[in-house]
Amino acid sequence: MRLIEMKLIVMTQPTFFVEEDKILTSLFDEGLDCLHLYKPDSSPMYAERLLTLLPDEYYSKIVVHDHFYLKEEYKLRGIHIDDASTPIPNSYKGKISCTCRKIENLKEAKHHMDYVFLKNIFDSQTFAEEKSSFTANELEEAAKLINQSEKPFIYLGGGAAISSPMCSFIFSAFSSRSQARILSRYRRKCASSSLRRARNGATTSSSCSGSRRRTR
Repeated sequence: MRLIEMKLIVMTQPTFFVEEDKILTSLFDEGLDCLHLYKPDSSPMYAERLLTLLPDEYYSKIVVHDHFYLKEEYKLRGIHIDDASTPIPNSYKGKISCTCRKIENLKEAKHHMDYVFLKNIFDSQTFAEEKSSFTANELEEAAKLINQSEKPFIYLGGGAAISSPMCSFIFSAFSSRSQARILSRYRRKCASSSLRRARNGATTSSSCSGSRRRTR
């Protein structure tokens, strides 16, 4: 039987909020293995600002979902492709992962990706429009493909432990109470930030206020 190494991987809230950098730094301090910086449709300026507020020593644990130039600019861990049908950027070298929503994508991805997100396994508990992407037979086929592969696969969507309001905890394997406490704090911050934006009628927000600048 293949042993599974337990790791803590967190995907950020889709939008920025105040003091996000402090909470993420606390998570890294407590042993966060990998952070997926997921800020769809946001300006690269805000992503850069957030990165400059995080300690340089943690850059090697961060994966970006867009603005792929940031990987080289900040010496990040790698890039993530949200649509498995999107081609890998030309001349890209480094760690790469993707999200698969079809068995056909999974068959192809297992040959080229370092690891794969499988989404959605179940109907989303948070977003009613997001239904399971796989039939029971397809899940059985996926299980066979996964068992034949040495690549890690991460299941996303539907389960209470891996799909929480405003913040997706992809894989929660807490090695300490501190990690669980900080994750809970992050989720509360996400929720309060969303409520505040709704009250103000704002559609976007920038979290990374501060005067600290990156030094080369």
